[in-house]
Amino acid sequence: MPTPNDSGRINLRQQYEVQYWTKKLELTDQELADIIETVGDSIDAVRTHIGR
Repeated sequence: MPTPNDSGRINLRQQYEVQYWTKKLELTDQELADIIETVGDSIDAVRTHIGR
């Protein structure tokens, strides 16, 4: 599986990034999208939001 181009941001427009981050963070596609809508696409913000 390819890794994200920018490890600091999650690009929901790139399916391979969605697959990478949903697997790594143990989230569904929809959960990830909802969190990004709330806190933005920064991986640090997403991790903080989910407590990981």
